[in-house]
Amino acid sequence: MDFPHTLRATRQRRRLSQLDLALRAGTTQRHLSFIESGRSRPGRTMVVRLGESMELPLRERNELLLAAGYAPVYPQTPLDDPSLEHVRAALRHILTGHLPYPAIVVDAHHDLVLANDAFDLLTEGVAEHLLRPPVNVLRLSLHPEGLAPRIVNLAQWAQHIFDRMPQDALHEELSGYVPSAAPGPDHVGFATPLHLRSSRGELRLTTTITTFATALDVTVAELKLEAFLPADQATAALLAGQPGNW
Repeated sequence: MDFPHTLRATRQRRRLSQLDLALRAGTTQRHLSFIESGRSRPGRTMVVRLGESMELPLRERNELLLAAGYAPVYPQTPLDDPSLEHVRAALRHILTGHLPYPAIVVDAHHDLVLANDAFDLLTEGVAEHLLRPPVNVLRLSLHPEGLAPRIVNLAQWAQHIFDRMPQDALHEELSGYVPSAAPGPDHVGFATPLHLRSSRGELRLTTTITTFATALDVTVAELKLEAFLPADQATAALLAGQPGNW
């Protein structure tokens, strides 16, 4: 797809009119119309501004630049690169600080990057092959040899997962692991708690997701830190009662 069509499709996917995007990008609707029709070729700075104005993920901004014939602006550094040690150190600090509650960091594919010691409680009894790197946490949750047998509200938790993932090969795979169920009247989407049986008793956990909103590196921008929090006092007491620091 050429740049004019790519830009138009991306703008429409973000539900922005030409006028909305032009105002955000500091240009005119007429100029944007010329760009989308191929009558005007934007400079690299304008393409970067358009990507920023549409609040695209950094990976998509690079793809927009490539479509316009420019080299990507945002680097994609391997997480184990020495230059990202400060990022890894910050993540380890946050994970440790979240104890005694479980917390993990995943990449854009939902593969596990880091986890604190409390995460072991969630993975009790999981088949060894599901814990071999790369560990996909969505597969870990819904696979019959993963957490699924211990999830009391499996249908609701599965729907919570499906609500936030694209219709891709992984979605198709995971859909085959759980019974199909339409959301019920009590379905609350992102607020769905995880109700899990464990060796310490039944846990009710909610989750929060944190991202590096100001990151200028694709790898860092795509990381997500998911922290599990007790949804009731009984769960808080069970987690706090673990010996030592897990």
